[in-house]
Amino acid sequence: MNHLKTFMLLAALTALFVGIGYLIGGATGMLIALAFAGVMNLVSYWNADRIVLSMYRAQVVDETHPDAMVRTYVADVAQMAQAAGLPRPRIAIIPSEQPNAFATGRDPAHAAVCATEGLLHMLDRDEVRAVMAHELAHVKNRDTLTMTVTATVAGAISALANFALFFGGDRDRPGGLIGTIAIMLLAPIAAALVQMAISRGREYEADRVGAEISGDPEALARALQKIEGWSRRIMNPTAERHPASGQLFIINPLAGKGADNLFSTHPATGNRVRALMELSGRIGGRKASLAPVPQALGVSTGVPVTPTHRPGPWG
Repeated sequence: MNHLKTFMLLAALTALFVGIGYLIGGATGMLIALAFAGVMNLVSYWNADRIVLSMYRAQVVDETHPDAMVRTYVADVAQMAQAAGLPRPRIAIIPSEQPNAFATGRDPAHAAVCATEGLLHMLDRDEVRAVMAHELAHVKNRDTLTMTVTATVAGAISALANFALFFGGDRDRPGGLIGTIAIMLLAPIAAALVQMAISRGREYEADRVGAEISGDPEALARALQKIEGWSRRIMNPTAERHPASGQLFIINPLAGKGADNLFSTHPATGNRVRALMELSGRIGGRKASLAPVPQALGVSTGVPVTPTHRPGPWG
């Protein structure tokens, strides 16, 4: 169902692009804008992994790392990738205290998965495994390709809207000047809403597939609550400087609002937790206790999950 929804949203985005192109620029203007946006996004697509890893100063690590916790992290990701039938991705660590993670790369053969230092230190091993399984699910589902196509069409719509006054102000065109201004203002918003809806849908799907890869939906539910709570208290300076990259992360690194609204690139954490707990019940996962996540972390989802405690990081 999520794949069908994504396809329908992409179709709607494409239809929006074609309709706007016809209204303000005709076939020629539409093709010029599409070509421009396509070239820009194609360059980003082929170099996405290098660009993003460099932006966040991510360091690729392997089993020879001197830190035992990092070696365990690498081994767990490699094992899950193999179990999921994926090529081993590049495994990296981001020097950030905020717990978070993301995946990048144009396809499974050129993928990289990244965890922040904060994620490794603030979550237990089962939770880190569950988070990285979510990122591997993005790789398995080829979500990077989906989001690149989405960004290409959305970028083309924005380009057409910017060209509206030059090509669409003719009084003989539908709507005249008022219609042109309306297109300039509303078209990019409409494109952004569809793009965000696609992004949210892919997060739900990655939660589901990631829970299957790790075999522990409840660990992912706990991790999501913890990450959201800490992300409200610890800033990610790089993400703040490059807010467009925020949609890459498992939880909005910009401390987004905890509501599933039209302007959020991530689903509400409470909704994700509920879906994961329902999945846990269906596959015979552990029963949830009545103990909520500590409110000191700033998390309030209304869905309690089983807390775990280990002495020290992964002790």
